Amino acid sequence: MLPTPPIVADGIALFLDMDGVLAPMAPTPDAVVPTARRTAALKAVEARLSGRVAIVSGRTIAEIDRISDNALMSGSGVHGLERRLKDGSIQRKTADAGVAEAMEAFEAFAADRPGVIVEDKGVSVGLHYRQAPDEAGAAKALAAELQSETGLTLQPGHMVLELKTPGADKGTAVTAFMQEAPFKGAVPVMLGDDLTDEYGFEAAAALGGYGVLVGPERETAARYRLDDVDAVLTWLEAVAKA
Repeated sequence: MLPTPPIVADGIALFLDMDGVLAPMAPTPDAVVPTARRTAALKAVEARLSGRVAIVSGRTIAEIDRISDNALMSGSGVHGLERRLKDGSIQRKTADAGVAEAMEAFEAFAADRPGVIVEDKGVSVGLHYRQAPDEAGAAKALAAELQSETGLTLQPGHMVLELKTPGADKGTAVTAFMQEAPFKGAVPVMLGDDLTDEYGFEAAAALGGYGVLVGPERETAARYRLDDVDAVLTWLEAVAKA
């Protein structure tokens, strides 16, 4: 059994996944909306930590801003492929040529499969089948074939398959932030729920910090665990007051 994380603010830096951590999972990406409690918790904990808070998500930075109601400046989107620094500047990888090929194939796949959604993130493309779970096998076969053909990185998630430009992940994002002010010299703490977050857990541990798994117990590099989104927000509110 993993213990709950300590409530401590001094000297830590927080890296927070979005879906399943700060926001509940939803049938479609657009169904996740801002909430007053989430926005307030993020602003409060960022103030307490002197700015050492970043959202590190598979979503784009634009989507991070929409859902968080622009609560934070620092953030990384699309599994590390785009990163916004404290000064507001954005670093973004150039999209691999294979992304366009994957997009075309995913759109053809979704055309006659109700409930399957294609999400264009510019540097990657996602195939969501949460509303069409019977299509999981065919979706996985297609994604694996495209990965082999294009050389893109295949990133599975919760009922989604993403083909993305190679060269970055949530771990590289955490590592990059930790080399810069105001994060440099702090103890990194990464909160995440799925396999994409394991890169962040490992990066945090390598830099003297730790990961916090959100959701059911499973094999993980995280050292602590919280039950769900509500538990995360309650913990963030406590850290903000620590």
